[in-house]
Amino acid sequence: MKITKSLFHAGVLGLSLLATGVMAAVPAAEADKLGKSLTPMGAEMAGNADGSIPAWKPMPKNAGTVDSKGFLSDPYASEKPLFTITAQNVDQYKAKLAPGQYAMFKRYPETFKMPVYPSHRGATVPDEVFAAIKKNATTTTLVSGGNGLENFDTAVPFPIPKTGVEVIWNHITRYRGGSVTRLVTQATPQPNGSYNLVYFQDQFVFRDKMKDYDPANPGNILFYFKQKVTAPARLAGGVLLVHETLDQVKEPRSAWVYNAGQRRVRRAPQVSYDGPGTAADGLRTSDNLDMFNGAPDRYDWKLVGKQEMYIASDSYKLDDPKLKYADIIKAGHINQDLARYELRRVWHVTATLKEGQRHIYAKRDFFIDEDTWQAAVIDHYDGRGQLWRVAEAHAENYYDKQVPWYALETLYDLQSGRYLALGMKNEEKRAYDFGFTAASSDFTPAALRQDGVR
Repeated sequence: MKITKSLFHAGVLGLSLLATGVMAAVPAAEADKLGKSLTPMGAEMAGNADGSIPAWKPMPKNAGTVDSKGFLSDPYASEKPLFTITAQNVDQYKAKLAPGQYAMFKRYPETFKMPVYPSHRGATVPDEVFAAIKKNATTTTLVSGGNGLENFDTAVPFPIPKTGVEVIWNHITRYRGGSVTRLVTQATPQPNGSYNLVYFQDQFVFRDKMKDYDPANPGNILFYFKQKVTAPARLAGGVLLVHETLDQVKEPRSAWVYNAGQRRVRRAPQVSYDGPGTAADGLRTSDNLDMFNGAPDRYDWKLVGKQEMYIASDSYKLDDPKLKYADIIKAGHINQDLARYELRRVWHVTATLKEGQRHIYAKRDFFIDEDTWQAAVIDHYDGRGQLWRVAEAHAENYYDKQVPWYALETLYDLQSGRYLALGMKNEEKRAYDFGFTAASSDFTPAALRQDGVR
């Protein structure tokens, strides 16, 4: 695959700083590019040479209509695919595909396809978040050998990244509305397409949106996450609570689970790294949620560069409330007729397991959208160096709230022929509800038992 090298390599100064465990922020003159030659989040403002990737143009909050449940209409519903990539013509487009995407055509030659539409670069966030990102560019630094942040505000600490781990921190801390409650479902289909659904009720709050947050004493918390299983009956009532920390080497993530059958709250140290994902039937690890989450300390991170790639974007069709889950979940992979791909620029970062560390994934290849810092595709390799699992996120812009996020996350197991689909809400009574308010007392182990009552 041909790679266009990033113009932002670290150089000798960056390497010397990495050796000391602290990375310097960029100079003010470089940060001034934000909002000019670079978007306020750090992407290239201009399109590409042939116009197949347009210049950045933020979506207005009224880009479409919002129904009574909060579901968004598709601003691009009238558009038709420019072309469709299939197993028959995939080699023609291989240079703009991740190895994992290419492998999906080989694994499912009769059914896997990628409809490619005109590209739109409309992702945006509120002005105050843009201001925090620009501030971060000159003030935020890495600590603990790259495993923590210092002087961080709100989102995206490194809009002009110099290293791979900085790009990963941008994904981990990217803006997701500050707080949200959501009802989502998860499916883990068998190779023949049969599946059962698990239903979740999530609460997700970044620290600066807590009622009792003190900006003068921000502490080490990044966000609070609470997830309750509401169905099926055999799992209902179980609750997971996570206190996510900025520096997980200094202070590891804290997690607890409430077991409804035992009516007990217990510490859950397994909710990290390659611990099993909740009710995922062994098809994802804890750090597969949100494509990747948690401490980066077990891997060496290398910034390969930036390249053009087809990624799943503007996925409003897939999030249509008129769809049933059976319309989406199919044997081998989701219904690709509902997918939408666009040509975008992505950051390519490789993660290689450090000597002496353990994880079921020995290597990961990250392809991260330049406009949102969201991971679009992640290829996972086993200890033999074989491509094992392919994660693909179907992104959309929640334009009414100015929040880029996902409509659906998928994780395909090329070896077993099974996959996981997480985040569907088409049949739920409400879409994402941004602006959720809470106090830190709502996210304590003592509060779990009340949340877990059936």
